[in-house]
Amino acid sequence: MVYQIRLKGHLGRQWTDWFEVLTITLEENGETLLTGPVVDQAALHGLLRKVRDLGMPLLSVNRVKPGQAGASDVKQ
Repeated sequence: MVYQIRLKGHLGRQWTDWFEVLTITLEENGETLLTGPVVDQAALHGLLRKVRDLGMPLLSVNRVKPGQAGASDVKQ
């Protein structure tokens, strides 16, 4: 399954390794979109713990169909 996790604020490139297979997209509205495959619910909860540890507000978590995500790389 592919998930999109939307955060308020921008993450820098240094977070790419921490979020492993997720793509980080910085949007013009000041939000960050994390997009990528999540193998199961335990892995999703692990990602959400990482988001919590960042201290950034979580705006949404959505499951999307593969190919629908549209994010390809870190944009700054």
